[in-house]
Amino acid sequence: MVQTFSSEPGAIGVFDSGYGGLTILEEIRREMPQYDYIYVGDNARAPYGTRSFEVVYEFTRQAVLHLFAQGCQLVILACNTASAKALRTIQQTDLPKVAPDHRVLGVIRPTVEALGELTRTGHIGVLGTPGTIRSASYPMEINKMYPGFKVYGESCPMWVPLVENNEYNAPGADYFVKKYISSLLSRSSDIDTVVLGCTHYPLLLEKIKSVLPAGVFPLIQGELVARSLKDYLLRHPEMEMRCTKGGNCRYQTTEAVHKFSEAAALFLHEEVEAEHIILE
Repeated sequence: MVQTFSSEPGAIGVFDSGYGGLTILEEIRREMPQYDYIYVGDNARAPYGTRSFEVVYEFTRQAVLHLFAQGCQLVILACNTASAKALRTIQQTDLPKVAPDHRVLGVIRPTVEALGELTRTGHIGVLGTPGTIRSASYPMEINKMYPGFKVYGESCPMWVPLVENNEYNAPGADYFVKKYISSLLSRSSDIDTVVLGCTHYPLLLEKIKSVLPAGVFPLIQGELVARSLKDYLLRHPEMEMRCTKGGNCRYQTTEAVHKFSEAAALFLHEEVEAEHIILE
């Protein structure tokens, strides 16, 4: 039996495997506070960064269908790993079958679009989870849009654990920030723009800036994704009309709600109440 979903207006869905997507949600809400939002964090099964394509796709698909069932007509994958490993298949294979009038968008394309205005050399560094780097999604998207650019990726497996364990301000974080950035910059002295290709990384921004040489710009995703979504809704009034506007936000997690609320406070700088859900 094929699952069917309502076409009645609903909240904008925002999904992440963990907590980093809250940095995207925060910027989206700052840019467009009038809309309703539902944030889903698959925190019990995070991190996604080391998981296979097949597992990330299946977990992401479960979350998207859950948000559709909650009435969301539009879902943002506020997760680089999900955007890299699952977005294309969901858009091309799942949506036409189960929800052709719904939309799912990611965070990689809005990030890449900004590079043309920022880089002078065309040499781009990408810092990301092992899954995002292995997927080669950033090089592929960048080369489609800017064929002459050169892209250098660096996997940063310790950064997400540092953030999620509230150790991102600790002295020990300095070592891992310097280690991965030094490795990236050793590939080319012409790198002048570095994509922070994980939504957790803005919490490490001050340490990242202290290590990057003068003239090398760190590209943060939140504002770019928020502006891109605002532009998308302006260009697609038929979808904009299907997004409710009550200024409300609900939080749902596959983890224990108290654990989610404690961690979410690190990203949002405020207390939030979450609902427990099961994705399957």
